[in-house]
Amino acid sequence: MTYKSNLPALSPEGSLSQYLQEIRKFPMLEANQEYMLAKSWVEHEDSESARQMITSHLRLVAKIAMGYRGYGLPVADLISEGNVGMMQAVKRFDPEKGFRLATYAMWWIRASIQEYILRSWSLVKIGTTAAQKKLFFNLRRLKGQIEAVEEGDLTPEHVTTIAEKLSVAESEVISMNRRLAAHDHSLNAPLKADVEGEWQDWLVSEEPDQETVTADNEERNQRLQLLSKAMEGLNDREKHILTERRLSEPAKTLEELSKQYEISRERVRQIEVRAFEKVQKSIRLAASETGLGNLNPSR
Repeated sequence: MTYKSNLPALSPEGSLSQYLQEIRKFPMLEANQEYMLAKSWVEHEDSESARQMITSHLRLVAKIAMGYRGYGLPVADLISEGNVGMMQAVKRFDPEKGFRLATYAMWWIRASIQEYILRSWSLVKIGTTAAQKKLFFNLRRLKGQIEAVEEGDLTPEHVTTIAEKLSVAESEVISMNRRLAAHDHSLNAPLKADVEGEWQDWLVSEEPDQETVTADNEERNQRLQLLSKAMEGLNDREKHILTERRLSEPAKTLEELSKQYEISRERVRQIEVRAFEKVQKSIRLAASETGLGNLNPSR
């Protein structure tokens, strides 16, 4: 698919605000319009249909890319990589799956941006294990949740909390936090010596836009559908124990369920683990077929 040259250009010398204004001119697609365009692309490889699907989602790409602006990389490059992911999503999108393109595309956009960030950060050896990558992309979010200071070292309590949530060593949390802090780009820094304004003046609103809200809602619904389908593979006892232990608030204790079923607490735990593994396997298989990536049934 060769549409990159046909998309609005965003160069390091260009204006981000101007680019954002330009991509807002592309109309949003109704569900039936999107379906017909996708069918035209799948059946006839109609490049104009693909172009319309891509351009109608450029605002979604920009919104997602802005979420990664704290890694010290040019916003223009993040958006450019996200656009590549968007094109890949259109190329592989199957309109017969029953969900909107935005839901499918979000995974490809994020994956493309994250791969670019990981390639760029490979020089500082952030690590290549799944746990280290998870730490790299979730540290800032968790710091915000626990109201940790944005600058400087984390408190021992915060380090312990983050390490436990992400299942990594405390030393890795400390090291990653220092690396990220060293590469953070100040939003109050001037754009250029000859240009007025600061980086934060160029950022899009943090308020959820229509594309993001729609995509998030559809992705959540898709997750619930996958979970519901996966639960059908459990017997009644497995389904009840898994629901009470991982899907209810507050969750029932092993002791409560052991009394209810007149079995040991260890037996309840074994059933819970087995049921969770069954559901997880089913969801991962279904998610790989729909392009939604790794979905955690406990979320």
